Amino acid sequence: MENKLKIQIWSDIMCPFCYIGKRRMEEALQLFEHKDAVEIEWKSFQLDAGFIASPDDDMAEHLAEKYRKDRDWAQNMLDNMTQNAKTAGLDFHFEKAVLANSLNAHRLLHLAKKYNLANDLEELLFKAYLTEGKNVNDLNTLAELGLEVGLEAEEIKQVLYSDAFANEVKEDIAAANSIGVQGVPFFVFENKYAISGAQPASAFLQTLEKVWEEGKFESKVTLLNTTTENSCDINGCD
Repeated sequence: MENKLKIQIWSDIMCPFCYIGKRRMEEALQLFEHKDAVEIEWKSFQLDAGFIASPDDDMAEHLAEKYRKDRDWAQNMLDNMTQNAKTAGLDFHFEKAVLANSLNAHRLLHLAKKYNLANDLEELLFKAYLTEGKNVNDLNTLAELGLEVGLEAEEIKQVLYSDAFANEVKEDIAAANSIGVQGVPFFVFENKYAISGAQPASAFLQTLEKVWEEGKFESKVTLLNTTTENSCDINGCD
């Protein structure tokens, strides 16, 4: 068996279910006997790569316009998402959320990946967007978050004020498309099995145990758990 059981996670900062999925995976890992032998690699995905935010954007209004529904419908969806997040120990505040394009955040995540800090930065980015109401496309905000996880100021500046890692973001998205990813979060275990959506912790734990017990890893991905719920795609979150 390889020294590390590798999990690749395709995710977008703008996806609430990706944060919930992160928590449920972490819950499963705490119950997994071999958790110290697990390596997680975050992969970029953009639900709306061409999104241009306006300073006046309001989450409920944005969703209502996008789906051609009324504001009450949109607010109800956000309230349900907030309650779902509470089951994972998360505190969402969509009323404070600043809509943003996530490209710069993903580019900074690729810098963090170089130093094994991507998981730490992913956590801060999710929290900044979904709980604290920070603009995760603001370069000063991104720089502060990068410094908080231990990245060097000069490297952060070099990345944010250039197009560094833009190709890596595109490559991650292309890789997702090549294996049929329809929405995020999307978890691939040792290039063998996959879970789509923010499934219960039990589903992640069962897959971890299955991969570990089989021991011999293959390249073909077999989707073990999928759902049209608890995930986000280019058309929105279910």
